[in-house]
Amino acid sequence: MSSPFQSLKQLPWRSLLQVAAVATVALAALDFTLFWVAVVSASFRHSLELLFAPPLGLAIALSVAVGFGAFGVFLGEQWYAPSFFNRSTLWALVFCLLLGVGVKSLFPLPSLLLALSRLSLIGISLGVFWKGRPYWR
Repeated sequence: MSSPFQSLKQLPWRSLLQVAAVATVALAALDFTLFWVAVVSASFRHSLELLFAPPLGLAIALSVAVGFGAFGVFLGEQWYAPSFFNRSTLWALVFCLLLGVGVKSLFPLPSLLLALSRLSLIGISLGVFWKGRPYWR
């Protein structure tokens, strides 16, 4: 009798976590750079405040999350064979990317672009499955 979690054990977790870690570090670096420029430049800070104000802020937060998910798939495509991805690994990548954003939120780093939320779950899922469309087998 096989366990219902047997298929989860067969996923390439180490590789997916590496992809998510690199994507999260890139996101944190971009976040820190934007934060630093906003501290140094008042006009840039004012522009960011306008961009992230409602209602445009919601669209920007969603598009950043979609881009983050697509970036995760892009990194996986660059490092691993095309046979690396299928529907299960795409879902596992969504989990790993969310885990990366969650771990990033534990550190005292600025989070201008992406924070752990339902919106980020939806956006990351959309980005991963939009970019990973050829792998939906």
